[in-house]
Amino acid sequence: MQFHHHGYVSTDPRVLPAEGIGLDRPDELPDEMDVLIVGTGPAGMIAAAQLSRFPDVHTRIIERRPQRLEVGQADGIQARSVETFQAFGFAEELSCEAYHITEMAFWKPDTATPEHIVRTAQPVDDPQDVSEFPHLIVNQARILDRFAEFMERSPSRMRPDYGIEFLDLTVKDSGSHPVAVRVRHTAGPREGEERVVRAKYVLGADGARSRVRASIGRSLDGDQANHAWGVMDVLARTDFPDIRLKCAIQSHSGGSILLIPREGGHLFRMYVDLGEVTPERKDRIRETTVEEIEQKANEILHPYTIEVRHVAWHSVYEVGHRLTEKFDDVDDASRSPRVFIAGDACHTHSAKAGQGMNVSMQDGFNIGWKLGHVLTGRSPEQLLSTYSAERQVIAQNLIDFDREWSTMMAKRPEEFEDPSELEDFYVKTAEFPAGFMTQYEPSMIVGPDEHQQLASGFPVGKRFKSARVVRVCDTNPLHLGHQAEADGRWRIYAFADRPAAGQPSALTDWARWLAESPDSPVVGCTPEGADQDALFDVKVIYQQRHTEFEVTDAPRIFLPEVGPYQLLQYEKVFAVLDGEDIFETRGISRDGAVVVVRPDQYVAHVLPLTDTAGLAAFFAQNTLDAAARTESPVSQHA
Repeated sequence: MQFHHHGYVSTDPRVLPAEGIGLDRPDELPDEMDVLIVGTGPAGMIAAAQLSRFPDVHTRIIERRPQRLEVGQADGIQARSVETFQAFGFAEELSCEAYHITEMAFWKPDTATPEHIVRTAQPVDDPQDVSEFPHLIVNQARILDRFAEFMERSPSRMRPDYGIEFLDLTVKDSGSHPVAVRVRHTAGPREGEERVVRAKYVLGADGARSRVRASIGRSLDGDQANHAWGVMDVLARTDFPDIRLKCAIQSHSGGSILLIPREGGHLFRMYVDLGEVTPERKDRIRETTVEEIEQKANEILHPYTIEVRHVAWHSVYEVGHRLTEKFDDVDDASRSPRVFIAGDACHTHSAKAGQGMNVSMQDGFNIGWKLGHVLTGRSPEQLLSTYSAERQVIAQNLIDFDREWSTMMAKRPEEFEDPSELEDFYVKTAEFPAGFMTQYEPSMIVGPDEHQQLASGFPVGKRFKSARVVRVCDTNPLHLGHQAEADGRWRIYAFADRPAAGQPSALTDWARWLAESPDSPVVGCTPEGADQDALFDVKVIYQQRHTEFEVTDAPRIFLPEVGPYQLLQYEKVFAVLDGEDIFETRGISRDGAVVVVRPDQYVAHVLPLTDTAGLAAFFAQNTLDAAARTESPVSQHA
C-alpha cells in the first residue's frame, strides 16, 4: 500500500483523501444523481463500492430497511470471491474471522446396518489447487459491512441511504437524467413521503421480487423442483463427530442433509431435506416449524442425535431455477441501456451450491466499473451493452450446474448407479462452484485468443490467476495479482523477453512506444495533468532474478512520476522467484508477452510485445481518446 505520494500520512491510510462528490456530498438523497442503486445486498454493495472509487460520479444506494442487515441468509464465500475481496482490501481481515472449508465429508447408509449412517469419503475441497485463496463461511452481513467501510473511506465518501423504498421507474427518451424513479421514505422524519428522483442510470439489485425488474418489463422464468428444504442456523448439542466439517449426508430413509459449520465455532447451518412438495402439502410446507426440521434431522442422522439449544435463523424454501432473458432494459441496439438488474433480481437457484451471493457479486463488479468508465468519459456508452451479454450466459451456466447438483442431493442412495457418484461429481466439478469456470466471449473488451500460446496460463476471458514474483525495489516475494486494487484501472502486464533489463530488447521497444507514441492508449487516453498511471497500471516482469539488475534499469513507463511531488513509483518492476518462475508456472513465452487485464480481474487480451498495433486497436474500441473527449458525460454534482 502506498500513501505518502501526496505528502506525509499518519492517520489510517485506508481513508483516501476526499475528491469530487466526496467534498460536498448531500446528506439526504438528492433530486438528481448519476447512478441510483436499489438494494444493499451483495450485488448492490459491490457495485456501489466499485463506483465509490469514481469521485466524479454521483452514486447513491437506497435500501427500504431502516438500517444495515444484521442476519444474512447467504454465507458461503467461494475462492473467486475472496480474490475479489483482495482487490477491495479486506480478504485477509475477513479470512481471519471466517470458517475455512478444507475438506468435505460424505455420509451414507451403512451397508451392514442401513438404518445407520457412516462416513464414506472425505475429499479435499480444492483438489485442483485452482486458487491460493480459501473457501470460506462467513455471515453475509459482515461482507456487506466491509463493502460499506470501503465506500465510506473512498474519495466519494459514499454510504447507503437507508429507509428509502423503490416503487417504480420510467425511462424518458431525452434529458440529462432520463430515468425517473418514484421512491417512498420508510423511516426518519420524512416517513411515508413519496417523491420522484432522477438518474442517468439505475441498477436494480433488489432481490427475487425485484420491482426494478418489473418496471422494465422483465420476468424470472423457469421452474420449481417441487422439493422443499428446511434451513436453520443453530447452536446445538450433538454426538455427530463431523459437526465442524462440511458434510453431505444421505440416509436410508431417503432424506438428506447439507451441513455447513459457521464462523466463530459452535454455530452451524443445516439444510434438511423435507421431501417432495405434493399439491396436498404445498399450502403447509412454509409453516414447517423448527421442531419439525429438528425431528427430520434426527431421523437422517441416526444413530447420532442433535438437540437444538438456540436458533439464530431458520426458513423453509422450495428449490427453484429461474432466469431473466436479459439483464437490462433494451431489446435491440436502438439505444444504450439505462436500467440494469443484478443478483437475485435476474437469476435464482438453490442455496446448496453456495453460488447465489458469489455470482451476484460478480454481476455487481462487472457493471460497476463499466458505469464508472462511461460516466467519466473513459469509454463509449456501448460498453454498457456488454454487461447483459456477459453475465446472462454465466447465470444460465450456474442454473444448469445447480439443477444437476440439487437433483443429486435429493436422490435416495439406491437411486445412484455408482455409490460414489455424489462425491465424484463434487471433486470433478470443483472449479465451477469455486467460481473459476467463467470465461467471457470476444467482444469490445475481450480480444481473440490467436496469441494464447504466448501465455497459456492466462486464458483470455477467464480471471487472471495470480502467481508469485519478487518486487525488485524491496525484494519482497508476493503475488502479482494481489497488487491490483478495485480502482477502476486496466492492468497491462509486460512479460519481458530474454535480454536483461537495461539491454536493447523487444520489451524496451514496446515500453518506448507505450510511453511516447500518439497511438499508445497511455498517451492518448490519460488526461492532461493526471498521473501517467491514472488509467493504466503498467507492470513489468523480467525473466532474471532480482539481484541481476537494478530497478532503475527498467524503462520509465514502469517508473511513472506520481502525485504533486512527481515521485517515482518503484513498485511496478518484478523478477522471477527462485523455484516459482512465473514464466514456467503460467506458460509465458520466453520471447515475452503482453497480458491485458480488465478492472474486474478478467484477462482481456494476450499479445506479442511486437504487436503494438494490436494493443492500440484493442483499446481504441473500448477507451475514448482524451483529445476526443468533449465535456465529460457526468453533469455537475446534484
